[in-house]
Amino acid sequence: MKIIVCIKQVPDTAGGVKFNPDGTLDRAAMLTIMNPDDKAGLEAALRLKDQYGAEVTVLTMGLPKAGDTLREALAMGADNAVLVTDRCLGGADTWATSSTIAAAIREMGDYDLIITGRQAIDGDTAQVGPQISEHLDIPVISYARKIEIEGDAVKVQRQYDDRYHVVKAQMPCLITCLAEINDPRYMTPGGIFDACEAEITTMGRAELKTLEDGNMGLAGSPTKIAKASDKVRKGAGEKITLDTEEAVSYLLGKMTEKHVCGL
Repeated sequence: MKIIVCIKQVPDTAGGVKFNPDGTLDRAAMLTIMNPDDKAGLEAALRLKDQYGAEVTVLTMGLPKAGDTLREALAMGADNAVLVTDRCLGGADTWATSSTIAAAIREMGDYDLIITGRQAIDGDTAQVGPQISEHLDIPVISYARKIEIEGDAVKVQRQYDDRYHVVKAQMPCLITCLAEINDPRYMTPGGIFDACEAEITTMGRAELKTLEDGNMGLAGSPTKIAKASDKVRKGAGEKITLDTEEAVSYLLGKMTEKHVCGL
């Protein structure tokens, strides 16, 4: 069984977020981590590898430094790594990103499963995984909390509000995973040494033969950013000192004034 895991290098928000003049993230200037949902998806693939002997390939699209995240995945136990990078691919929204990743997967050949995280913490759209499946014309099961293989099909517990659905689909299939599906393993010392020496396959625009120029990069992104700014600090607010009865009357008055409640 061959599994492709799509991962993303995202900003470590604890280190601050910076923007380019056009409103896109300045990824080159920020500290980065592997997207948490994607790491859970990688762990799900590695557990399938442990159980069924699958081959796991990690794929990411980003700046050349995204190779660091691929090496982290290799150190966790992935077998192969592919980096899609080219200056003309920068600034892509979900449509252009999914179009590019789908084109890369076509070039990679046969696969049984594609696993992605539910969403990335730098966008929270949850669109790229399902869009990839649409481009490749394969089934998609989202919000996975458990994955099992049954012959040439995959059975997934799909989270739904306070319960879950059991969904079965023929492979090849794409699955988006919740971060809660598992606790990702740590890198091993031996895995780190091997990952440092491993070869990462790089794809640029020339290798993406099925990708149309109108579906890539900032120019091929139908989503336009009207405005972007850093987090606005809240004011200190109003501070008063009252006894209990006065405080209750004061709060009720304020809520009535703001139409929070009516008396």
